[in-house]
Amino acid sequence: MGKRARKTAKVDADVRALFFDDHQREEEMSKKAWDPIKGHTSNPEPQREQKYVKNVRPRSDNQAQLMQAIDERHMVVALGPAGTGKTYLAVAKAVEALDNGKIERIVLSRPAVEAGESIGYLPGDMEEKLAPYLRPLYDALTDRLGNRRLKQLMSNGTIELAPVGYMRGRTLNNAFVVIDEAQNCTYTQIKMLITRLGWNSTMVLTGDPDQSDLLPGISGLKDIAEKLETLEDVATIRLKDRDIVRHPLVASILTVV
Repeated sequence: MGKRARKTAKVDADVRALFFDDHQREEEMSKKAWDPIKGHTSNPEPQREQKYVKNVRPRSDNQAQLMQAIDERHMVVALGPAGTGKTYLAVAKAVEALDNGKIERIVLSRPAVEAGESIGYLPGDMEEKLAPYLRPLYDALTDRLGNRRLKQLMSNGTIELAPVGYMRGRTLNNAFVVIDEAQNCTYTQIKMLITRLGWNSTMVLTGDPDQSDLLPGISGLKDIAEKLETLEDVATIRLKDRDIVRHPLVASILTVV
């Protein structure tokens, strides 16, 4: 009988905790913190908090060169294998420029090329059709801005996700333009894209010439990069396997496949 009464009292204490004010609830629950392995513990260890990092810091010398080049040049070509942070750093610098009032809008473009597997016709309007292809850009923007602010900036046109085919004829003034996965663009497409640059704008072209989903000889990124590298006002940054910030195994895999 006594054991049942003690169990009932414990349950009642947990129920009452729901009706405490914030200070009382924190004090009560700290007495019996829940650990997924140890269960209830009387002396809980402080939990780690994952905090948003406002200022992105480079993790390698080449990443530092890329970030510096974006600050100093109006056009930057970032070449390197997967996982070197090309897209993320470009998007982070774009958001930084927007927050500092240096530009008025962000334009992100990516070719709608499937990685060797066709997913067929997609339903919906243009934005819905392009969503699977632009997912990496959405992820980077969400990480820097959060879902609520990203939706707000996209709804008022401050951030635009545009397919490559809709860029012809435009002049992008006061904008930060990121052309992602440029290895899946032809020479003519890249030439069209880089000539969209307008006044007070920055354009970053990212891609990996060795990882194109086009037929051999179709990608124009390598040829364009070599020609742009001769221009003093254009920075071409080449990232290497040592700059990969994903799982260390990725760098090893890229050396053998």
